[in-house]
Amino acid sequence: MSTNKRVSVLGGGSFGTVLANIAASNGYEVCLWVRDAEQALRINSEGSNSTYHPELKLSENITASEDLTSAVKNSDYILVATPSIIFEEVISRLEPLISSSVAVISCTKGIKSDPFRTMTDIINQHLGHLIDKKFGVLSGPNLAKEIAENKVAGTVIASEFDEVNLEIKSMLSSDTFKVFSSQDLQGVELAGALKNIYAICCGIAHEKAVGENALGLIVTRSMAEMSRFAVAKGANPITFLGLAGMGDLMATCTSRLSRNFQLGELLARDFSLKDAKNEIGQVAEGARTLEVVYHEAYKMNVSMPLVNSLYEILYANASSDQLIQDLLEHPNEVDVEFTYQDKL
Repeated sequence: MSTNKRVSVLGGGSFGTVLANIAASNGYEVCLWVRDAEQALRINSEGSNSTYHPELKLSENITASEDLTSAVKNSDYILVATPSIIFEEVISRLEPLISSSVAVISCTKGIKSDPFRTMTDIINQHLGHLIDKKFGVLSGPNLAKEIAENKVAGTVIASEFDEVNLEIKSMLSSDTFKVFSSQDLQGVELAGALKNIYAICCGIAHEKAVGENALGLIVTRSMAEMSRFAVAKGANPITFLGLAGMGDLMATCTSRLSRNFQLGELLARDFSLKDAKNEIGQVAEGARTLEVVYHEAYKMNVSMPLVNSLYEILYANASSDQLIQDLLEHPNEVDVEFTYQDKL
């Protein structure tokens, strides 16, 4: 299969690389933007991204470039898979480089502060006047290593623009990668960002050997917290029962392939946050998201006991043993807490 459509994937990390390869394997002409000229040269000469997926042979339809201008030139779709800390910088650079026909998709699971903004909020802020509603978010239980190994996985594309949903389905669907669609952009995006916080919690609990029953308790309390916060932000709670919600939460909270889960394990071994991040070597978005959500939940008066406890552990030198104790001592004994009548 071949197509004359051009796709730019911004971010040559684990997830960006596998997305680029799926799109290229489906006949799209793909440019993979990386920040390092040497990395671009290696990808083009070796046909693989040895930094992240040395085992994955990349499609011949992929060209890597460190030059953003040439990377997005004549693109029809731009998938942004950079760390959240540089996401806004990259998006702000796109305005003079793209046309109004381009669609921009966030593949980054994070939240920015001052003020509170999702990644698609940032896209809309900088590019909305140019591309209107032609933006969206891709999120789901997408551990990149498994996708690279052609293990079965699914994801969700959420956009208010139907054509975007349809094109991304065509672009990224494969024999082993299933793409679902949603119009709840807020819910899908918040689910993807928030679950990273709880993966850290589960990593701590796993390292403490608290048992499977306790992990079940933490995961369900995590779902209650994240959906409660998202509903307060205008999301549809039903979204959290699906792939972008429960699916992603389960995968990330139970797998050592998750960088956030690994971060929790290291914290439980009394690593400092800085040393734990260095040990992992790749970005674990949960610690950054935790800071933003902790302060936003306080402002909105949303109860998030796991967030509060983890914040004390990461940023106030509390013992990691506090996590389970705080959960058991919290006075709230209601199981399912959000309401959704106004969402139906």
